[in-house]
Amino acid sequence: MNLEQPVIRISVRSLVEFIMRSGDIDNRIAGADKDSMLLGGKIHRKIQRRMGSDYHAEIGLKFEVPCKGFLLMIEGRADGIIETPEGIVIDEIKGVLKDLNLLKEPVGVHLAQARCYAYIYASQKKLEEIGIQMTYCNMETEEMKRFQSVYSFQELDTWFWELIGKYEKWARYQIQWKGKRNQSIKEIEFPFTYREGQKDLVVSVYRTILRKKKLFIQAPTGVGKTMATVFPAVKAMGEGLGEKLFYLTAKTITRTVAWQAFDTLKEQALRMKVIVLTAKEKICFCEETNCNPDACPYAKGHYDRVNDAVYELITTSDEMSREILEEQARKWQVCPHEMSLDIAEWVDAVICDYNYVFDPNAYLRRFFGEGNKGEYLFLIDEAHNLVERGREMYSAQIYKEDILKIKKLVKDRDEKLARKLNDCNKQLLALRRECDGLQVLDSVSHIYLKLMALMTEMERYLEDCKEEEIRQEVLNLYFSVRTFLNIHDRLDENYLIYSELEDSGRFKLRLFCVNPANCLQEFLDKGNSTIFFSATLLPIHYYKKLLSTSKEDYAIYAESPFDPARRQLILGTDVSTKYTRRGEDMYRRYARYLIQVARTRIGNYIAFFPSYRFMEEVYEVFVDLLKEDQEIEYVMQSQYMSEEAREIFLENFEEDRKHSLMGFCVMGGIFSEGIDLAEDKLIGAIIIGTGLPQVCRERELLKNYFDAHGLRGFDYAYLYPGMNKVLQSAGRVIRTDEDRGVILLLDERFRDGRYQETFPREWKEYALCNVENVEDYLETFWKKWGE
Repeated sequence: MNLEQPVIRISVRSLVEFIMRSGDIDNRIAGADKDSMLLGGKIHRKIQRRMGSDYHAEIGLKFEVPCKGFLLMIEGRADGIIETPEGIVIDEIKGVLKDLNLLKEPVGVHLAQARCYAYIYASQKKLEEIGIQMTYCNMETEEMKRFQSVYSFQELDTWFWELIGKYEKWARYQIQWKGKRNQSIKEIEFPFTYREGQKDLVVSVYRTILRKKKLFIQAPTGVGKTMATVFPAVKAMGEGLGEKLFYLTAKTITRTVAWQAFDTLKEQALRMKVIVLTAKEKICFCEETNCNPDACPYAKGHYDRVNDAVYELITTSDEMSREILEEQARKWQVCPHEMSLDIAEWVDAVICDYNYVFDPNAYLRRFFGEGNKGEYLFLIDEAHNLVERGREMYSAQIYKEDILKIKKLVKDRDEKLARKLNDCNKQLLALRRECDGLQVLDSVSHIYLKLMALMTEMERYLEDCKEEEIRQEVLNLYFSVRTFLNIHDRLDENYLIYSELEDSGRFKLRLFCVNPANCLQEFLDKGNSTIFFSATLLPIHYYKKLLSTSKEDYAIYAESPFDPARRQLILGTDVSTKYTRRGEDMYRRYARYLIQVARTRIGNYIAFFPSYRFMEEVYEVFVDLLKEDQEIEYVMQSQYMSEEAREIFLENFEEDRKHSLMGFCVMGGIFSEGIDLAEDKLIGAIIIGTGLPQVCRERELLKNYFDAHGLRGFDYAYLYPGMNKVLQSAGRVIRTDEDRGVILLLDERFRDGRYQETFPREWKEYALCNVENVEDYLETFWKKWGE
């Protein structure tokens, strides 16, 4: 092997699934063959252990294909190689949930995988012929069905080289493009004058990638953290320290900012293909997202055309904007969402939501599936959001009522399925009888087995069901059960299992991921390096504990570039949002604070509340106190706002006004993160309360869990998540060097040392006030600026 030659690596499975796909997208096929791979590992090991001494399990195989100017490395792992008196047999095991009687022959791509292993082994051992055994195992019954065949080496040789021939042009494109990209990266420089603290950030990110570690960055607004992470990551790619960059974020607005950062670098002639992945519902061409050939013309024959559509686009354009993607999908009559996922494989940077990397139901299997690993660099923006998102992604629940509903639907249509549903219902009914509100359980493996049996029957039923409405209902339950089974396979000390009778009367069984770090780590391990960054990543030890399992992670605190004199931080000591203190008198006091803030200086303000209920109570008193006084205008966030309603709400802050405007919003809501009201568009944030999540059964479970693990349970379950909302809301005020503004923290608890532990460094100077003297502090601050 020539070490100077570039090497393109591809797994056997990826190769055959990519080159051999054909036909329609069809969501009516339950698709458990693919999904059951997640459950199939145990079955593989069980079957392998049962075989005799002539059975060799999990044999790694590699095959080098010399191409002009590069080497193609095909890699894989054969499930089993059997030595029989008649010769060698390659065993390929697939765990499935369907009735094996329905399987008349091996699935095409499964057999192709086995044929690749057979060819590689026969080639290396100089065999004239070799056997293939396809072993399908039903994961519930453990019943097996085998298909056997024998191939001559000549037959496999012709087939294999035809397959490689189809892939070679893709590999060649990768090599040629990488050369152009890396050459252009050498030429780029940081596009701005470094702000204070920004250069340190750039250096820290680069060093972290160089050392293949993780870095946690607490970086206040205005440091320019997007460019400070993107630029060194791109530079590192140019030096071979990473092959693909994933920029992950929870919000659409931050995806736009990331895209703009790459565009800025492209102004220096950087050649880099970047794609933003858009949710299927948003990019779909049809009125309803119904992915099957009868409902969607783009689903029909999609796989016959999509490879050509992708190849044409990546070889003729560096630009991958949404408009270009849609135009290409229409031209080739393919699904724009599925095509964009395919294009993601051939670009240099992917900007997307967290779930494309971490969610066990939605992650990109081509990058993060079993056995896949790459030279990936992860930039995780707004990383504080990943704790709760991670918990939700790796938790699952099943409702007794959902099972009963489907049982009633199918009882006259399919006796067998109704029986399995009844078995599950009985198990959940027994748990419900034992449950007094909430019950923590040690194990639910007996229910797991019943649900596995139910999956098999639902799979069979879905194959034949022609009644679309009923089919959809069964399919919804099918996905819930599948998720539950997949999450059950992950259970470890980071989980709690509990049953709960909800206030609505519904009974659920929940697998609750308390600490998602282990699950997240499984996906982060697929790459080289991870950078977590946010303006609110405090206290850093909390985020390290819940986002990473490594003890060797780095952390950096970027200094704020803002002049602290441009911001006035005031703590109100005579108010509280504690439930025991709420009432007419307290609402009136809060309303008075808001009026005094708005009267001191004309401008736009937002008051952030702990809940809609509290906000509405204060709003009523506020409006009542103003009465005929028209000096202050006001606008309130409503609970279920459309995209259009949100935009209209924010437009209020763009207008020129003669009077102050007070916005009423909820902490942790759509207006407390990700909105950018720079300069005079927002001159004050009034934070009402500590943002603590409402006391509920699940929060109490979190608190008890962390207490039992020697950590401060109340802080982990309530205080840290609450204070993050406070910091995010306060961060709306100072956005640029020219901004000036006031931040009021109105709750006596902000004086408590445990709350102040989470304050950022730049909050060390603050004033204490009450409703009688707050105006004095505000007037003094604004006079400083000649206002």
